[in-house]
Amino acid sequence: MKIGIDASRIALEQRTGTENYTLKLVEKIRELDQDNKYLLYFNKIPKYFEISQKNVSTRVIPMTRLWTQFRLALECLINPPDILFVPAHTIPVIRRPKLKTIVTVHDLGAEFLAEYHQFPQKLYLNWSTEFVAKHATHLIAVSESTKRDLIKKMKVDSKKITVIHEAVDHEVFFEREFKEVEQVKKELGITRPYLVFVGTIQPRKNLLKLIEAFSKLENKNLDLVLAGKPGWLFEEIYSAPKKYKVENRVKFVGYVKDEQLPALYSGAEMFVFPSLYEGFGLPLLEAMSCGTPILTSNTSCLPEVTGGNAEFVNPNKTSEIVKGIEKLLKDKLLAKKLSESGRQWAKNFTWERTAKETIKVFEKVNKENAK
Repeated sequence: MKIGIDASRIALEQRTGTENYTLKLVEKIRELDQDNKYLLYFNKIPKYFEISQKNVSTRVIPMTRLWTQFRLALECLINPPDILFVPAHTIPVIRRPKLKTIVTVHDLGAEFLAEYHQFPQKLYLNWSTEFVAKHATHLIAVSESTKRDLIKKMKVDSKKITVIHEAVDHEVFFEREFKEVEQVKKELGITRPYLVFVGTIQPRKNLLKLIEAFSKLENKNLDLVLAGKPGWLFEEIYSAPKKYKVENRVKFVGYVKDEQLPALYSGAEMFVFPSLYEGFGLPLLEAMSCGTPILTSNTSCLPEVTGGNAEFVNPNKTSEIVKGIEKLLKDKLLAKKLSESGRQWAKNFTWERTAKETIKVFEKVNKENAK
């Protein structure tokens, strides 16, 4: 079986959710599967990514825009694989009728929170999700919550969806020692005890309410560190600290490298993630693996991903976010309990398991559509 994989996201140097998912999954698949043939499609040559096995090859097909719908589509028409796997978003509209396609759907955020997505991305995200829901041979949902959304909102047959959770790299994300934590804090300009958020700076993450809640905490000897690159509609978020008179205590540290993240998590009083909607929420597992207590929302997939090992709040109520943070700051026994149980829970999520289950989907789709 020859499996083509859209590996274009691996070439991005500042990788976030779907990019890290693609990288870690592809790395583990090629490590585990020596039997099937894999062809990785790139739009540019990636740095620090080497291929050294006979059953894996690459195809670099440069193009800056509409790469999937033109260059990848043309490549699959000329030299079709048995299966095309796209780890996020959409498939080529123009393709061979017999080409089997598998797509990972990470969330339906553009559908559920359309007001927080900019034009024209909103139209594209809605269209691409609807298109794969209707036309892809099979879908991988990263959580049971996302599967329910696909069935309810997109009317997808449940038999067409396989739930395969994302994972965390346990060789990278583990609790770091005091010396390393202090070094990373120094590099990022953090000098006081802090709460930490990691993710793209955008409205869906509910950062306006988080900053407002932070401004109302009793403890003023505390900073809020927001780590992540700007997404869409971020301007109001960056101006919020001044609005709530906490501009000296809220620190936007930008994109944080993987080698710094574990220490950033490890040194925090807690990880705060009051997102309005998520398909999975990978930073939760990263923080839990580092032994950091979690405060998160009681919505979408977040209770599922954390396994209940978190302090849950209604993300739409600032007062609840305040109360939840205060509770974890004051109740050290609870914080320790969540730290320990969260660390154990996160061990269930490995890239090896994710890759093995994904390979099973490849084999299942190939077998079921062999005619």
